[in-house]
Amino acid sequence: MKFLSTLIICVFLATSVSAQKKPNYPPEIEGTTEHVYKEASDTKLKLWRFAPADLKEGEQRPAIVLFFGGGWRAGSPNQFVPHSKHLAEKGIVAFVADYRVSSRHETKAKDCVEDARDAMRYIRKNATELGVDPKRLAAGGGSAGGHIAACLGVIEADKASRPNALALFNPACVLAPLNGKNPWKEDRHAELKERMGMEPEALSPAHHVGKEEPPCVIFHGKADTTVPYVTAETFHKKMTEAGADSTLHGYEGEPHGFFNFGRKSKVSEESAYDRILPQLDAFFIELGWMQKSS
Repeated sequence: MKFLSTLIICVFLATSVSAQKKPNYPPEIEGTTEHVYKEASDTKLKLWRFAPADLKEGEQRPAIVLFFGGGWRAGSPNQFVPHSKHLAEKGIVAFVADYRVSSRHETKAKDCVEDARDAMRYIRKNATELGVDPKRLAAGGGSAGGHIAACLGVIEADKASRPNALALFNPACVLAPLNGKNPWKEDRHAELKERMGMEPEALSPAHHVGKEEPPCVIFHGKADTTVPYVTAETFHKKMTEAGADSTLHGYEGEPHGFFNFGRKSKVSEESAYDRILPQLDAFFIELGWMQKSS
């Protein structure tokens, strides 16, 4: 009996410690409906849907799916919850998406891109149920998430996974030398190749820009040392040269991640988040996806 009691105590303690160590992931996001779009690496990958309050059953609205940043290694869908709430209030169906990352699933960036494609496919396949217009579905994200969204927009794949517009926040869009110029230090090539799981050029959006690319808005801090501002300029130039409707908003003095809610501006009393929202709205108003406020 003494041995049995000791064993039970040990199992209880081990279970308690395990529970304490279990990460609070995936998150619980209030005010959303959850949708499992894919199962991979023993994980149910979810979309969290923010619906406009006046969305009627059977109605189909413009939509956007947003991918978090974190260097393809970490991060959380919580990053774009504030942006999604704002867009839903403006009449757009907004989703934040989970996808596999190396710290949780031992994956590479190529797997992140494939997950994002599957998220887009799921939304289009279930567009009626989700209240989404499949012909007005945008993709967006920050940093690595911006890279993923840009890949969906310009790297050739099936139409079901291709967005109709892009909203990118300090995205990594140039991952290899282009036109004889390399925005990265020479030792970054091997690192990026390891992170991508393939040659960086294969997943470098700027290297794949062609004709009939989706309209795009880019928000990038000019003091970004993680993803240099020149890479945003390069991608924007490639898009405009190809005839795409691309807009680049450069923010003086702002570093990487400046667009996040709650982040104080380095150069202004007003946060970059608050300055970005009207510009983001203007992008969707110009597309005819959002009504201009009276």
